[in-house]
Amino acid sequence: MTDSGAGGANDPFDGNDGIVAGSGHVETPESIAEDVRHDIQLGQVQDDVAHVLEERFEEAGIEARPEEVDDLAEEIERDASS
Repeated sequence: MTDSGAGGANDPFDGNDGIVAGSGHVETPESIAEDVRHDIQLGQVQDDVAHVLEERFEEAGIEARPEEVDDLAEEIERDASS
């Protein structure tokens, strides 16, 4: 016998569990920086770090001034190499 969702507050099959389709992880500058840092440590980033950050920020719809990207890239390179 299977439960088809008779309803009620504790019914796991009622479809009202608050999960919204498409509500995935939202990228932030910090999460992107951490991902790039991790990728560098794994040897997966061979390009200029500032260029990689610019591409990932663009993909995530994050706008940052070039100076901010360069500063963050330098910080990531220092952290990844230590």
